[in-house]
Amino acid sequence: MSEAGRLRWRCRRGMRELDQLLEWYLDTRYPQVDNAAKDAFAALLEQQDPELWNWLSGRDTPAVAAWQRIVDEIRTRDRV
Repeated sequence: MSEAGRLRWRCRRGMRELDQLLEWYLDTRYPQVDNAAKDAFAALLEQQDPELWNWLSGRDTPAVAAWQRIVDEIRTRDRV
């Protein structure tokens, strides 16, 4: 399986909303970002669904700055 295929599989979560948000980033932004951001996205996908949802819904913020940049991009996706 390719790296993109592995990431796509990891974007599949227990919530459809999370799936859509994470897949949007994978499809739209991931191909254009640098290797550090790609690594950060892969690490972000290792986090638990409740944490991801809290970050992406604006209820909380991740402690890792690189993750926060990704979360911000996803949260403002309609303006990107």
